[in-house]
Amino acid sequence: MTAPDPDRAALEAALAGRGPYELFPCDPALADTAAFCEHYGFDPADSANTIVVVGKGHQPVYAACVVLATHRLDVNRVVKGRFGRKSSFASPEETRAITGHEIGGVTVFGLPESLPVWVDAAVMARERIVLGGGSRSWKVIAPPSILRALPAVEVVEGLANPTPPR
Repeated sequence: MTAPDPDRAALEAALAGRGPYELFPCDPALADTAAFCEHYGFDPADSANTIVVVGKGHQPVYAACVVLATHRLDVNRVVKGRFGRKSSFASPEETRAITGHEIGGVTVFGLPESLPVWVDAAVMARERIVLGGGSRSWKVIAPPSILRALPAVEVVEGLANPTPPR
């Protein structure tokens, strides 16, 4: 008998009632998007990253952004405009404090209901997406419609832009 996996249990609880999904176990050393996609054979265009951003100021404000791995989050224009103030990516320490997740495993599922969730419209155009699973050991594969079941979610046109080819 194997020991219960608390990361999987927390993820399943956060996903309960949100729609169809598949949990995909991964080697924590391969959790970062590029390594994960290359090793497991996923298209980076189907991989969606959850990135925490901060609006700077005396009282910082935060949001979680979901963008395709093939896109770059527009922090300097769109995020700044939504916050109405200078903005940046949250530090790994801020991300961990807000989400309880390590970089490479941040999931949009189970976040505090007060945290706004902004989803780039390009994410919603995919047939399926691969998302972080709350730890570096799990990914969630689901139709993007699962994101609409989250509290405080908003689909934002142009939140991210395609990354230019190298």
